[in-house]
Amino acid sequence: MGTLAIDTEDLDSDIYLALGLKRLGKGAIGTPRILTLLSSLLEKSVQKNEMQIETASAKDNIAIFHGLRVPPISIRQYIDRIFKYARCSPSCFLVAYIYLDRFGQQTDVHLTSLNVHRLLITSVMVAAKFIDDTYFNNAYYARVGGISTAELNRLEMKFLLILDFRLQVSINTFQRYCLQLQKEGNRVERPIRACGIKESWPSKSDTQCAPTIAR
Repeated sequence: MGTLAIDTEDLDSDIYLALGLKRLGKGAIGTPRILTLLSSLLEKSVQKNEMQIETASAKDNIAIFHGLRVPPISIRQYIDRIFKYARCSPSCFLVAYIYLDRFGQQTDVHLTSLNVHRLLITSVMVAAKFIDDTYFNNAYYARVGGISTAELNRLEMKFLLILDFRLQVSINTFQRYCLQLQKEGNRVERPIRACGIKESWPSKSDTQCAPTIAR
């Protein structure tokens, strides 16, 4: 697709570092804070939307991203899983969040527990292809996401069409979303404890990704 070079020198280095978007050098370990904040935002959004949908009996008009059952993995676990196996840069998750916001603005789709996982793997994959120097093929991302390659191909095309292939993210937009996530972090009084992800998925080697999304 292309490459988006985000010049970290043009960004607020303190915020960029606080979100875990700036590399700390070799030997740095730990989970980028952006993963915690993004999962928190998405979980709140899902809870809010499901309450509203239940009250208004509303129904989204795009069913392709909907599963038949709620996946047996939390949003936080799913994000951690994508980060661990897809090995994309932390910035991909910020760009994916921007894409999800654009997606929501272009459709009547609301994030729910039935569609958030598919939208996550699709948006992160698209972001990785656009801003990272290296990335995997769709078959690998499908295994990470727990869906078939054919399904992910369909999701990617639908996602891109809805976005009208508008994947470019300006420095100002990137920084604005960084600030939004930072404000979310400031509202959290204590660190969010994340459920640990199993080393094997589940009871299989890391090289095999069992389906995580029920159809």
